[in-house]
Amino acid sequence: MVPERKVLVLYGSETGTAQDVAERINREAKCHHFTSRVMALNDYPMSSLISEPTVVFVVSTTGQGDPPENMKVFWRFIMRRNLPTSSLTNMKFAVLGLGDSSYQKYNFIGKKLHKRLMQLGGTQLQPVGLADDQHDLGPDAVIDPWLKTLWQKLLAMYPLPDGVEILNSDLLPPSKYKVEFLSSQTENLQPKLPEPSENSPPSANCPFGARLLSNERVTSSSHWQDVRYLKLDISESGMSYSPGDVLMIQPHNMPDTVDEFMDLLHLTPNAQFTLQQNDPDTPLPATLPLPCTCRYLVENYLDIYSIPRRYFWQLLGYFTDDDREREKLREFITPAGQEELYNYCNRPRRKIVEILVDFPHATANIPFEYLFDLIPPMQPRAMSIASSNLAHPTEVHILMAVVDYKTKLLKRRRGVCSTWLSKLDLEKGPVHVPVWMKKGTLSFPKSPDTPVIMVGPGTGVAAFRGYIEERAHIGAGDNVLFFGCRGEKSDFFCADLWRELAQRQMVKLFTAFSRDQDRKVYVQHRIAEQSQLIWDLLNNRKACIYVSGNSKNMPEAVRDAFRSVIIKEANCKFDEAENYLKEMDRTLRYQTETWS
Repeated sequence: MVPERKVLVLYGSETGTAQDVAERINREAKCHHFTSRVMALNDYPMSSLISEPTVVFVVSTTGQGDPPENMKVFWRFIMRRNLPTSSLTNMKFAVLGLGDSSYQKYNFIGKKLHKRLMQLGGTQLQPVGLADDQHDLGPDAVIDPWLKTLWQKLLAMYPLPDGVEILNSDLLPPSKYKVEFLSSQTENLQPKLPEPSENSPPSANCPFGARLLSNERVTSSSHWQDVRYLKLDISESGMSYSPGDVLMIQPHNMPDTVDEFMDLLHLTPNAQFTLQQNDPDTPLPATLPLPCTCRYLVENYLDIYSIPRRYFWQLLGYFTDDDREREKLREFITPAGQEELYNYCNRPRRKIVEILVDFPHATANIPFEYLFDLIPPMQPRAMSIASSNLAHPTEVHILMAVVDYKTKLLKRRRGVCSTWLSKLDLEKGPVHVPVWMKKGTLSFPKSPDTPVIMVGPGTGVAAFRGYIEERAHIGAGDNVLFFGCRGEKSDFFCADLWRELAQRQMVKLFTAFSRDQDRKVYVQHRIAEQSQLIWDLLNNRKACIYVSGNSKNMPEAVRDAFRSVIIKEANCKFDEAENYLKEMDRTLRYQTETWS
């Protein structure tokens, strides 16, 4: 009996990254003449898994080593203890994890899923792939060679039929969608998505337009960084939130970038179009209203200010009629061309809209329908909530640093979401921001009697502001906060609140102003100074530790400081102190939330 050449690709991710990779595997499967389909893990009927011959899983990790939302149902099922160890003996599988090594639970779900599938009798096609956002070349540095090996293994197991060859990569693959432009245009058409209702609470596909109440700069005008404190009205949203929850925001591209992109591609702003599926397994985009205008598409949907993934270069090469451009684009997707690609694109953080300027012949020939294949949809941004729902039942607040920095490129690099939010001007009339709520990565103690030690330098203090405000609202003290910034007068966020709560003995505040004296002082130095207090809270009161902020050096330095406290106060060895912290990790008494 000839084995069935069939591949199922299942993905789980909070963002669209895993789906993008899954769709890439689906395209490559078809080039290798495999029957294939792509589904989110929660959408797949799990009882059918035992009959699948070959499955590729693409999964990311969230929070403190948690599965993403669209695979939680699958996760609960696959981790059931009563599943027979022979459940998946007929299945061959491969797991690709997508992660960020700055997080402590780096690729935890990918590793654990791989181990669990083995326990249930599955046969691994190859070792688990662990892609890392922190790699110089991004996750593709792992994804590319991992997929190359996967297809070699699959072709060895399922040889091509006689007379059949792998489809030529020089042939342009079909686009995701068919596009039809409408003949009758409405000059001022404003496409809209469905609005939330009792039956459809605010979500990624149906956000709530929260009215902006204030947009205040909280760093001094002379300070190098613009940090904003924003207040939003959610009184009519039906939403509520708890400490640790995050506000999801769907950003817009900036008008100057939108205009530049539309000029490059000669798009008519008010031209209206609809989409149809080319592949029944590829759903229409839920966050794009149909019919839609070109301006709405570019302003609200296409992530034109992102750094492109590998498929972008491959696809762009199909459209150029210039030999030099074609040669350069093909070089970028070869192993030998990775260093040059890094120096051209990743190192200076060159964006899609800028790359299109550099390849004018390819840009001039891009068919409109292929924009959906070239450019990923814009992803929402998660912002720590800096307010208490008990203290502000009709509002949600965020503390946000505006991303703005220089590289060797002439134009400054700007954060899409933070720049857009910072430019919202209340003087021009009411402003609404598309939002919804989601559980965050930090889970705080349920009992108000549990002491909490929080380390939040810079904007890392945002989630702790909301949590401390909530505890103070119900009269719960035992809050210890270590806050660090450059200067007391330049970027001491929420200073008035901390001083007031300290006066009421609701919080013990320890500050580290790194530039206010000759010797630089950071939060880890303040932790070392308070070793007796910290050990008393940890050892005698079972306190919890929370760390939030930039992932570069701070989390490791802070952990080293806590380890040193334990070694000193418990009079123990390094390994014993490390085991103490690992037990705190396991019981969620030590949690981190970091970002790069």
